[in-house]
Amino acid sequence: MNLPKGKDFLPPWPLRSGHVQTMLSSSGVRRLLLPRAAQTVLQGAEVVTVDGGDGVRLTGAYTAQRAQPQSRGLAVLFHGWEGSVDSTYVLQTGSRLLRDGWDVFRLNFRDHGDSHDLNEALFHSCRIDEVVHALGDIAQRYPGRPMVLAGFSLGGNFALRAALHAPAAGLPLSYALAVCPIIDPSEGLFSLEEIAPWIYQAYFMHKWRRSLKAKQAAFPQHEYFELAELKQNLRGLTASLVARHTDFGSLEAYLNGYSVAGRALDALHIPATILTARDDPVIPVDAFERLELPANVELDIAPYGGHCGFIRSWDMTSFTDDYIAARFNAVAASA
Repeated sequence: MNLPKGKDFLPPWPLRSGHVQTMLSSSGVRRLLLPRAAQTVLQGAEVVTVDGGDGVRLTGAYTAQRAQPQSRGLAVLFHGWEGSVDSTYVLQTGSRLLRDGWDVFRLNFRDHGDSHDLNEALFHSCRIDEVVHALGDIAQRYPGRPMVLAGFSLGGNFALRAALHAPAAGLPLSYALAVCPIIDPSEGLFSLEEIAPWIYQAYFMHKWRRSLKAKQAAFPQHEYFELAELKQNLRGLTASLVARHTDFGSLEAYLNGYSVAGRALDALHIPATILTARDDPVIPVDAFERLELPANVELDIAPYGGHCGFIRSWDMTSFTDDYIAARFNAVAASA
């Protein structure tokens, strides 16, 4: 079977700019221009609260396919940092998979979407155990097989780590796909602060501060931060919250806690694909080129695409929809 490759993505000018791709990927303009078919995963979606273990609750949405007599399996989707199950790229990918006959579950991480009031402790990127536990709950509730997983940006990082944990956790996961995942968080943080244009850090910081204020409003009896801390830059605020709310001891230890750099994925036994773009202005391509991967993990570096963009034309549809669907469908066919 001939599967699409990153090199096949050749958008017209000016969509060959990584910055244009990145800025359009989560913009309101894109949501307005997308065809209605890109939001069909919302129709008949069941809002679900799943068990993250140790009293943790995570929210999500399940949509059963109606395209064919029998489902191809269960596809789980992870959003990026400060995204949600209703992020444009999640809806678009979910709608495409639904059309191809997949049941779709979109999972919110802790404190994402409207879930700030569900758990008292703050979200941080090392909370992989609760995500793996939630995947086990999802697999039991919706026993469609095969079970496949795709994540974007930080969600791609979570998808790779979930796949690493899957065998020991007894997860029936058959395949994982990560789009522009965070590889080396310390390098990514440095890049976002000092290499990427200021607008990217401003965008993420605005969303993060808004999320932290929503958390504080949900639990007014708990002091999550001081107002002065919110005025810090990305590195400073991260370091403050790590010191205040985790046991990592240092910012470096925390960042290393969710790194998948170097040989970290060497023990990944589940088939997986990593798709990124050479012109991604948020996550440097060098981290991908330094990965040491087992034979069952495919690394695909496209020349264009920006950060989680891969927008094909002015209808705002994404190459990643076809890319993910083709690989998921191949997993279903082999099963």
